[in-house]
Amino acid sequence: MKHVYLVFAAALVTTYSANLPAQGYPAKPVRIVVPLVPGGNLDIVARAVAQRLSEGLGQQIIVENRPGASSLVGTQYVAKSAPDGYTLLAMANTFTAVPAVIANPGYDPIKDFTGVSMTCKVAQVLVVTPTLPVKSVRELIALARARPGELSYGSSGNGSTGHFAAELFNQKAGLKMLHVPYKGNAQALVDIIAGQIMMMYDQVSTSHPHVKAGKLKALAVTSSTRSGLFPELPTIDEAGVKGYEAITFNGLLAPAGAPREVLSRLQGEIAKALAAPALRNSFLERGVELTASGSPDEFTVYIRNEVAANAKLARNAGIKAQ
Repeated sequence: MKHVYLVFAAALVTTYSANLPAQGYPAKPVRIVVPLVPGGNLDIVARAVAQRLSEGLGQQIIVENRPGASSLVGTQYVAKSAPDGYTLLAMANTFTAVPAVIANPGYDPIKDFTGVSMTCKVAQVLVVTPTLPVKSVRELIALARARPGELSYGSSGNGSTGHFAAELFNQKAGLKMLHVPYKGNAQALVDIIAGQIMMMYDQVSTSHPHVKAGKLKALAVTSSTRSGLFPELPTIDEAGVKGYEAITFNGLLAPAGAPREVLSRLQGEIAKALAAPALRNSFLERGVELTASGSPDEFTVYIRNEVAANAKLARNAGIKAQ
């Protein structure tokens, strides 16, 4: 009987200890590591979320930029951090694509991390140089089929969001185009406006002013629904390439093994923060749709699916880092 009591007491202690992280969380400041330089979408969204999250959790949320090696430095740092919910990673969808094009990125997106929540979605827009004789996606496909391998598209680099968006389009439409990688979108936009390259997939907020000024011609958006910045444009799916979607997204991850109760607390507060009408509207004006996952597990599954899809796409398209 004494043995039974001891076992029962041990079970109570274990249960009590397991609940401590959630009950006492957060007992100190929480860090959100942004693996890129300040000023980009990832950084801006992370800081907006941090401010509201701080109010909800009643604790300071520190945003720390750790750029380097195309986001690998900051990502690796969080992967090796204690799984206690006090160090989080602000990630973009390139997080799920890098392992498909780099042999040893220094992290495993599945084994080293667990989901907290998505924070936003951003559509891309398919833009072409004004002199290209097409007015629709169907006309572009017809031209590309008539001139296989001749039409060029730019991107911010091998394995970038724009590169994957273009190759997904090519595979679904049965096309072959010439990829011209740049070290960033800025020079690619300059060259497409000048007619040095024919097209590219760019974030709606970046291309919007050039389209309105007549310097670029927009054909469609890459999201499954139309963009508020381009309400007149069809989605690529609507334009005839069924099942096509290639958005960019941001989210927060924690090191694998973080307490489930802590993850649920974080996700709940993030959802509340992102639901604030004033905050949502301020980002919608830039083409950014703030949105939270339904649960940490939902976002974890989403990440796993993106990793698998990107690996398949990179393999079929022969996408490799250079």
